[in-house]
Parts: sequence; C-alpha cells; structure tokens
Amino acid sequence: MKYSITRKITAIMISIVAGTVLLCWFINTSLLGSYYIEHKQKMLLDTFQMVDRESEKGRTDQRDFKIALERQCANSNITMMIIGSDNRIIQSNVGNDTVLLLQFMQIVFHTGNHDSEVLESTAQYTVERTKDNRLESEYLVLWGNLQNGNLILMRAAVESIRESVAIANRFLAYVGICAVILCAVIIYVVTRRITDPILRLAEISQRMTNLDFDAKFHSRGQNEIDLLGEHMNQMSETLEHTISELKSANNELKIDIEKKTEVDRMRKEFISNVSHELKTPIALIQGYAEGLQECINEDEASREFYCEVIVDEADKMNKLVKNLLTLNQLESGSEQVVFERFDLMELVKGVIQSTAILREQNGITLRLYGEGAEYVWADEFKTEQVLTNYISNAIHYASGEKRIEVNIKQKEEAVRVEVFNTGSHIPEEDIDQIWDKFYKVDKARTREYGGNGIGLSIVKAIMDSFHRECGVRNEENGVTFWFELDRKNG
Repeated sequence: MKYSITRKITAIMISIVAGTVLLCWFINTSLLGSYYIEHKQKMLLDTFQMVDRESEKGRTDQRDFKIALERQCANSNITMMIIGSDNRIIQSNVGNDTVLLLQFMQIVFHTGNHDSEVLESTAQYTVERTKDNRLESEYLVLWGNLQNGNLILMRAAVESIRESVAIANRFLAYVGICAVILCAVIIYVVTRRITDPILRLAEISQRMTNLDFDAKFHSRGQNEIDLLGEHMNQMSETLEHTISELKSANNELKIDIEKKTEVDRMRKEFISNVSHELKTPIALIQGYAEGLQECINEDEASREFYCEVIVDEADKMNKLVKNLLTLNQLESGSEQVVFERFDLMELVKGVIQSTAILREQNGITLRLYGEGAEYVWADEFKTEQVLTNYISNAIHYASGEKRIEVNIKQKEEAVRVEVFNTGSHIPEEDIDQIWDKFYKVDKARTREYGGNGIGLSIVKAIMDSFHRECGVRNEENGVTFWFELDRKNG
C-alpha cells in the first residue's frame, strides 16, 4: 500500500531513534571533550587542595596520606611532584624526576617548545593548558605553593581524554546502529499486530460495498479495534436485513405503479383466453356425459372409457384454472414477491433430484455444469417454479439423443441459468410468441402431455416481477431456455 501505516510508523520510529543517536553523537563530539577537560581540571584542584590541607597539618609524610595521594593520582592519571624550598624533590610519582622537573620548569617559566593558555589563576595556584609542540601532546598543568612553603607541580595528559571521547563516540555509533535495527524489527512486528486487524476490517468493508455480508471480523475483545470489528459485524447483519426489506419494498412499489395500467387489459385478455381454452374440454365432458346418460354403449369397457375421458378433461380444466389463478396473481401484482439471498446451486440440485423419476421413465440423461455455492437475490419459491417449468418442458420435448444440460454461468452482476434439451427447433416466427398465454407451438404434443400453454407465461410473469430477463434460442441440435438473477443488490 502506498500509504501503509506500518511503513509510516516504522519510518517515524527509526527516524526518532536514529536522530536520538545522532544527537548524542553530536553532543559527545562537541561537548564531551570540554566536559572531560573541566572534570580533569577539577581533579587537579581537588588533588592540590587535598595535599594543601595535609601539608598544613604536617601529615604529608604519613603512610595513609601517601597511599591516598597515590590512589588519587593513579585513578586520575595525574603526574605530580612536590619540591621543597631547597629545590629538593620531596615527593614524586614518576621514575625520572630530573626530566619531569625540567619539563615543569619549562612550562612554569614559559621556556622551551611549549604553547600555554592560562585557564585559572589565583594567588596560590595557576592552571594552564599546555601543548608540547615537539611531542604534539597537550597537558593540563597546575603549579602552586602549599601552606608549608613547598612547591607542587601536577600534570594530566589531555590526549587520553580525546582518545576516550573517540572511543565513546565509536561505541555509541555501534550501539546506535544496533538500536536502529532492533527498533525497526520491533516496531515492524508491533505495527503489523495493529495494522493486520485494520486491513481485515478494510477488506470486510470493501466486501460490504459489494453487498457481500458473509465476511465477519473475528474479535478477541481485547482493544478498540476488536470493538470496532464487533460493531462492523453488527452493522453487516443490520444492512443485510435492511437491504432485503428495502428490495422487497422497492419491488412492491414498482409493481404497484405498473399494475394500475395493466389490470384492465389483463382482465379482458384473461376472460377471452379462458373462454377459448375451456370450450374444448367442456364440450368433450358434455358429449361423453350425454353419451353415458343415453346409454349409447352399454358394455362396461365403453362406459369406463367415457368416464376416464370425462375425468381426464376435468383434471386438465382443474390444472388450467390453477395455472390461470397463479398467472393472474403474478400479473396483477397481488402475489407478493419476497426477495432474499439464497444458494442457487442448491436449489437447482433440488429440482433436478425431484424430476429424476420422470427422466428415467422417458430415458433422458441430465448433466449439471457448475460447481460451488452461487448466491443470488430473488424469491426462492418462484425461482424454483421457473426452473421446474424449464426442466419439465425439456423432458417432454427432448428427442434424438434425449439429453438435457443445465448450465450455471456467472456474469458481472448476474447469474444465468440455461436449460438445454436435444430435439426439434422452435420456428423463428414462434419464438417471440411462446411467452404469450395459451400459445402452443406443437398443439398436438402439448395436448398429449396435458399442457395448456400457460407454463412459459408464468415463467415470464415471474421474471418480470423480478425485473430480470428470460429467453430462448435454437441450438445446432436442440433448444436452450434461460433466465437471469441478480448477484448483487441493486
């Protein structure tokens, strides 16, 4: 991601740590040397004052004082010499007293190859910063008079201070690099623990924009992000329920607007078609009933045949009336359409299973193309009616290889269900009319299996109530009927 929080936090923390290390390095380089020199100057003064106090008390020859003085000089890297009034060296912590005395004298009297800078001067002592040009070494030098009249000379090398500063800076650089690397690793791991749940929430919200409410955030209930995830889960459930209700309400509103202009036309067309469709079975029932009444055929077999014809025609009339009532409810809008999200693949498999016996009786094979769950928005019961009608028609009209194929195809915002059967083509002039009520392409065959030309009209009415498309096309060796359902809410 271009603006990743993990990268930002990691970069900020690394910058802070690196900046802190650089600041420490700068302070060390700029101020540590001066601080060391001030500290070393203080140690020279402390040593001078300690010797001065003891000399005033006349205890400079005591063993305890000498040990303490030697420890002080060793710890502070101080070279010291005490000279009596007779120019005799009373005490020294170096091996070659004569050379050191000569160097001290050159410094005190500013002779020889030395450059000096007075740092502090009082009536009792003087502190100078001296550079030996020959050896290119710097020293802090203190000389002064003790209470007992003796002269004290002390010197501390500045070069060791510089070396200590350089070592400290180098060590700080190593520690800083390690600290930056360790900080980068720790911050990256920590921020990933924070941003991973946020990315999961972002993914869920993206899926919610596409009306996919199956994704849920698995909360551990430990922090604010977990609380946000729980609220998003609740919002997802509420949105799914609300969208289902809104889609149903929106669909009802569309139907209410359309049905007012259609109701009169449908009523007239309904009466006309019913009258025409019922005329033939009523005439047959009347004729055979009169034949039974007048005892035209007295044998038992003939009477039973007459009765079977009457019952068969009455059953066809009953089916016709039921289908007409269903169709009328759909077209008038009185049949409520309940939109819900369901697995289309599961419904298809159920319809295929329910028609298995009829296919076996007719020697027909069926193959389903499509795998996995395929969720759609529609009225599940009415969708089952559409699919059942398609497969039933395919069974009745299948010929030749007697093969049926059901194919589930995914489109960008819809799912198409296609039902193919081998057999004769539908004449091109009849394709647009097969959806009309009571229209029959093959009247003889329709009559043979008890059809009344209303099944596809019911399919068309259902798909219109869904505001989705359905259709038919001739294939090379058969016919394919299809319909589409919404994958998304909209």
